[in-house]
Amino acid sequence: MRILVVESDFEICQSVATMLQEEGFRVQTNDGDDAEDMGKLYEHDAIVLGDLGGPDGHHVLKHWRTAKVRAPVVMLSRFAGPEYAVRALGLGADDYMTKPFHRDELIARIHAVVRRTRGHAVSKIDAGPLTLNLDTREAAVHGAPLHLTGKEYHILECLMLRKGHEQTKEQIMTALYGGRDEPEIKIIDVLICKLRRKLERGGASRDMIETVWGRGYRIRNAAPPDLGEVGALGDAYGGKINSAEVVQAEISMRSPSIVPAD
Repeated sequence: MRILVVESDFEICQSVATMLQEEGFRVQTNDGDDAEDMGKLYEHDAIVLGDLGGPDGHHVLKHWRTAKVRAPVVMLSRFAGPEYAVRALGLGADDYMTKPFHRDELIARIHAVVRRTRGHAVSKIDAGPLTLNLDTREAAVHGAPLHLTGKEYHILECLMLRKGHEQTKEQIMTALYGGRDEPEIKIIDVLICKLRRKLERGGASRDMIETVWGRGYRIRNAAPPDLGEVGALGDAYGGKINSAEVVQAEISMRSPSIVPAD
């Protein structure tokens, strides 16, 4: 996941960034001077908004929400009174923590707001035989561990969090490199190819990662039809149902109906 940490105190900012990086997050930091623009220009999975020396965090938060920045925001403040939390939540914060804070609690809260924002109630995301555990940063196919490199995991996480929705190559590139020292964009195709091979070796279909031509990639919401089962179904009906018909029926059931206009 890609996290933006905004905090005017350099030591606190670096401390938070380090603890998040140790957990595998990809972190950008900002001291508050151009936080409004950074929140708008770059896509983040979550933002940790601390205390700012100039405009306060509430002002920046309000600006983001007015600009339709949808990343979940965890406020990290020195102010412990309930009135501060109420104001922050009212302006669009997704969670509120006070300093000092416990490392594990902050990490758990970040995971929780990201899951809720993406429509996932628990830390495990399933897509057919594939399971991704956001807390442990582990993937499995049919329950068997899938051994991934750091970049392969980040690509899979990026796609699984947005399951069923396409991610452009540029969005995946930003999630991997954060706009810094980026290689050529064709590296995304290479990494996707390697990830597909590992999924296939694990027993999943390589087509679980769909190519959106001219755009990017997406994870299927469900596994593609098993043609072996389709053939067996045809036999059960005396050979009157062929694979193509069942596959087309399967696709039709998953796709929204299109009603011709009058």
